[in-house]
Amino acid sequence: MFAVIRANQRKSIVLIVLMGLVLALMGYGVGTALDPSLGLPGLAGAGVIWLILLMVSFAGGEGLLMAQAGGREIERADAPQLFNLVEEMQIASGLAATPKIYLIDTPTPNAFAVGRNERRAALGFTTGLIARLNRDELQGVVAHEIAHIKNRDTLFMTLAGTTMGTIIVIADMFARGLRFSAGSSSRRRSDKGDSGAAVIMLIALVLAVVAPLLAQLLYFACSRRREYLADACAAQYTRYPEGLASALEKIAGGQRFSEEVNRVLAPMYIVSPLAAHARGSRLMSTHPPTADRIRVLRAMGGGASLRAYEEAYKKLHGGSGVMGAMAAAAPDQPAREASAGATPVAAGWRTARGVLHEADGERAVDCSCGLRLRIPPDWRGAPIRCPRCGREHRA
Repeated sequence: MFAVIRANQRKSIVLIVLMGLVLALMGYGVGTALDPSLGLPGLAGAGVIWLILLMVSFAGGEGLLMAQAGGREIERADAPQLFNLVEEMQIASGLAATPKIYLIDTPTPNAFAVGRNERRAALGFTTGLIARLNRDELQGVVAHEIAHIKNRDTLFMTLAGTTMGTIIVIADMFARGLRFSAGSSSRRRSDKGDSGAAVIMLIALVLAVVAPLLAQLLYFACSRRREYLADACAAQYTRYPEGLASALEKIAGGQRFSEEVNRVLAPMYIVSPLAAHARGSRLMSTHPPTADRIRVLRAMGGGASLRAYEEAYKKLHGGSGVMGAMAAAAPDQPAREASAGATPVAAGWRTARGVLHEADGERAVDCSCGLRLRIPPDWRGAPIRCPRCGREHRA
């Protein structure tokens, strides 16, 4: 398994280098467009912008990305069952430390992981996910996200996202600069009689359009095979592939597209909010088709090992599979039985929203009519009247 992860990391380095070349070409082209002597300074400027953004990403840590998604950190007392699942999968995967856990208040079910290493990582879950999934399904999602941390995918996606963001920033700055300086620049170049100025400007314009698209293609391609590998690891950690398969069905079916979706964070989710609504071509998709991932998990034939996943993948796709020759050496492992019982959706919603209320310090008062009242932590006013039966309760 470690050889598979190392091979994945080697491919990651290649993709990062390719994105770095696109960034360098973009900086050089923009500098040359401004003045033929500014090619190298433009390249250096692109590198400086990249370093600044990278330092901000690393200094802010996992909390910065979670804040962008609207996540709020919770403690064990807020969601003990969720913490137990995370710790179970930490032990099963051999992760060095327990990731921090964040809850995102949205009805759309989803989850993602961030972090630069095993000791500085975090998992984000939406309240919609907590509400819809039973224990086996939630365990599968937790295992999938922990696999991304274990495989160092989270570090790679941070580097790739920063590089793509730098290219987009430079392209935007160049486009804005053209609008303000096109007139004076054209007059200056015509006075010099520079016959190659038009050609240089055309090349720079092409770079400004093509470079962000090429970087986005590379960035999106980064996560496709990683999703299959994380699914395989999740099946191994949980020994119950059907849990993750069922969770993926519910997550894909519960997506609600919003224009506010962060396109840098989208590739990090277990199911992309963009791909779920066909926002773009399959070439631009950040993830493999969810239906295909589900088919592979359900074709494992009662096994829960990496070998069983590889055989299922080859059966459906042919070719070299996800893990190559290493899967053949993986020990067989039978799938376990499903856990008894499942959390009803209604009870799940009360639990999910209750976690956030408790994290904010709100108190709960159960009325005899069955209604649960939420009281702000600093409430010192009159008794609370139940809107259903009219009974009064002291805060």
